[in-house]
Amino acid sequence: MERQRGSFGSGTGAGRVLLSLEDLDSVAEEEEESLDLAGAAAADEGGNGEEPVDEGLLAYWQNIGRMHQVDVPRGMAEPIQQMTRHNQSQDREMIPFTPIDHEKRADELLYEKRQYEKAKWACVTQNQSSYEQSTCLGFMKLMKYICHQNSSGLFLGMTVPIVTIVHTNQTRTELRPELTMAYYLPTQFQDQTPQPFDAEVAIEEWPAHIIYTRPFNGNATEELILQEINQLAVHLDSPEWFPQDTFIVAGYNSPATPNPHNEIWIIHSP
Repeated sequence: MERQRGSFGSGTGAGRVLLSLEDLDSVAEEEEESLDLAGAAAADEGGNGEEPVDEGLLAYWQNIGRMHQVDVPRGMAEPIQQMTRHNQSQDREMIPFTPIDHEKRADELLYEKRQYEKAKWACVTQNQSSYEQSTCLGFMKLMKYICHQNSSGLFLGMTVPIVTIVHTNQTRTELRPELTMAYYLPTQFQDQTPQPFDAEVAIEEWPAHIIYTRPFNGNATEELILQEINQLAVHLDSPEWFPQDTFIVAGYNSPATPNPHNEIWIIHSP
């Protein structure tokens, strides 16, 4: 399903990516080696070419899910294995942008102004009982789309950052429960976009926008997200040019990564 959008995304809310690409980095090396050995054994035995399920890798993700009251079904085994195999930094495409300006105080970057061009994104809106559940479930749906469950039948490749569109109350002291996670389609699929099999994954065309962004490190908890939103808002001139309750959290790593890198984005809306 493809939709034309006049603004970024279709949902609001908050959360942090708990089951994410970087979580695969913490999988023990012996588990990845067992996946390769299992595949080789299947080939030697004249198998049908289907990749065997790495039970240890699936169990690892299921354990993470249980910690956050999220069920990781057996159907996630293949997407998880595909992500593991392609989990190299050189395989990830950075979302392109043009830097316009920035403001610094001493050595601290207060904000950077960027131009992002019109592009297509795969978006999933979730409204679970907790932010953690919404981000976990949303990211798993995106993983399935990226990993062959699309009309092309291809592994689409990973792009970074994964963004989460969040809404706050008017005083910016509370995050609303609904959120939208979005995956930027790699350059090669921008013109001929594979369609998702999952009806909850929507292809949206986001218009060109100017973004004000501020980096921050650490696990993107609700408290930290609100703190960084307000810090960025303080440094911007003409606050009437910016939405008062819609923001974007851009995640480059998972909370499993020591001191993960994130950004807060505020959309310039003159």
